[in-house]
Amino acid sequence: MELERERGTSHPQSVAGNVSQHDMGLVRFDGKRHGANEGWGRAGRRTRNREGRSTIDSFMQAAIDEARQGLAEGGIPIGSVIVSDGQIIGRGHNRRVQQGSVTLHGEMDAFENAGRRTAAFYRRSVLYTTLSPCPMCAGAILLYGIPKVIVGENRTFMGEEALLRSRGVEVEVLQDETCIGLMRRFIAERTELWNEDIGEPS
Repeated sequence: MELERERGTSHPQSVAGNVSQHDMGLVRFDGKRHGANEGWGRAGRRTRNREGRSTIDSFMQAAIDEARQGLAEGGIPIGSVIVSDGQIIGRGHNRRVQQGSVTLHGEMDAFENAGRRTAAFYRRSVLYTTLSPCPMCAGAILLYGIPKVIVGENRTFMGEEALLRSRGVEVEVLQDETCIGLMRRFIAERTELWNEDIGEPS
């Protein structure tokens, strides 16, 4: 699917011109405006490209791009995007290291970059994240009433998926090998930093 840049404000950490990874504006992936629930049946699922190879959808790919950007900046490779009406309205990656922040996990950064929104707006949105959400990020998902969360993987870290499901949130886990590989390498190389990120003693 081709990306179409609709509104152009660049991410503070962006590389100029790379719209698919770093554009903070609204992005459409098929040139059309979707209804609130259109495409949800396919959201996050693997599809087949013209060569018959398995691919993930564009929204999870955008979250993976964010995770890779975070790693390139010296941070933790976790990315997230928030999608509403078929458009990315907020994207982010873990920036605790880069910003010296205690709260900027990937999902929290995506919420921050989505900006001020009404509860009704979030209740028709989907949050994509490359890693199972921690208690802090799960709390934000519940607070703003996000009805569906698509998780890249939970093999390296199991977050609060049970809590989300118990509160009526639909959680879909892809077990994507790219997401798993990014986290396994990072945890092996930067164990102390990873433990800090999830509140575990080193």
